[in-house]
Amino acid sequence: MKRSERKPKKLWFKVPLAIVLIILVGVGVYVYSIYDNAKDTVNEKMHEPVKSIDHTLTAKKMKATKPLNILLLGVDARANDRGRSDALMVMSLDPENNKMQIVSIPRDTRTMIVGKGFNDKINHAYAYGGADMSVATVENFLDIELDYFVRMNMQGLDALVDQLGTITIDNKIAWQDGKYNFTKGPTTMDGDKTMHFVQMRKQDPAGDFGRTARQRQVIQGIVNKGASVASVSKINGVIDVLGNNMTTNLDFDDMKKLLSGYKGTRENVVSYMMKGNGTTIDGTYYLQVPDSEVEKVHGMIAEVKS
Repeated sequence: MKRSERKPKKLWFKVPLAIVLIILVGVGVYVYSIYDNAKDTVNEKMHEPVKSIDHTLTAKKMKATKPLNILLLGVDARANDRGRSDALMVMSLDPENNKMQIVSIPRDTRTMIVGKGFNDKINHAYAYGGADMSVATVENFLDIELDYFVRMNMQGLDALVDQLGTITIDNKIAWQDGKYNFTKGPTTMDGDKTMHFVQMRKQDPAGDFGRTARQRQVIQGIVNKGASVASVSKINGVIDVLGNNMTTNLDFDDMKKLLSGYKGTRENVVSYMMKGNGTTIDGTYYLQVPDSEVEKVHGMIAEVKS
């Protein structure tokens, strides 16, 4: 098993687009007037099959409402640049116990890049081979089986929050960043303020781990707001944002089955951040995740799947 981790080179927000999938799991009701728009957007703009996932086997699991593992990739993609998956999470859905588990994999984790044959930062797998190579690399790293992936260009996150209106979270620490004054306690944010909230690292005593915790708070805030969206215009707006910024091997029928069979999993969300030790190899920073930690996370995911 392998590992790796690196110091953030820039502070662009890298929240996993668990967001989208969780909203799709959480919104829970389709309005007839947006049905066709949603179907066309998902199947024609968002759907992207990958060879590393056996969709026939996954479809059988979905039909039987079995637990599923979904890789969430938050990518900072620019024009003529595929980008890197600077946020990676494995989301496990347990419909029998109405539980959702989200495990964060630090982007600088040093591990074997499947298809390349050498060790590198795990987030480089996406740059080398897109979602397909990311899926294969995470499966190899954790010795697990993934059923779906969801990739979101994080440049669209602020637009997603703005389409929902605002989100509210319980801020744990107070700070100012020159534009916004973040006070402790309930904090309501639009898209731009949300980006500032998750970008901050240096003023957080917990550093990157604190930033990751804030990312999870934002996800939960979006879940809560998304679950209450009833306006057709808002839902259509969300669909348009997702269509321009999200890809997944889920098709529209898969998403409908998630809504009907896995909606209850959002009632009990637990999260975990993989741990390791920073090291420098040939002048490059990595996070070395010990075998014991990899085995622990493998067990957490396997327990959901059992």
